[in-house]
Amino acid sequence: MSSPKLTLVVAVALIDADNHILLAQRPEGKQLAGLWEFPGGKVEPGERPEETLIRELREELGITVKEPCLAPLTFASHAYESFHLLMPLYVCRRWDGFVQSLEGQALKWVKPQDLRSYPMPPADEPLIPFLVDLVAI
Repeated sequence: MSSPKLTLVVAVALIDADNHILLAQRPEGKQLAGLWEFPGGKVEPGERPEETLIRELREELGITVKEPCLAPLTFASHAYESFHLLMPLYVCRRWDGFVQSLEGQALKWVKPQDLRSYPMPPADEPLIPFLVDLVAI
């Protein structure tokens, strides 16, 4: 039996000065459309996870993040039907520019304790307690 393909996707919890966390809604036409997730994307061949986040945040949200501002927090490992997702989650509290939707996705700043009110992909849900604990400190 062959194992499903391993897909490496990286995500970030952007945390603003009020300790709200940014969620982005997956647009129509994409897998898991309508669900809310942490910004990020697929790691391209030859790219490090931090480089992926810097690129994705610039392309999707119009902000500039410096690598030292990305702190690894935890990761998700989830078996979907056709692939296995490995997703490191970083935390970022500092960036340049203003967060804006450059790909038509809905964005919301959410209190950590309210994250569960937003339907999320199965891989994102287990990350919530780490963020609630982090911001409560």
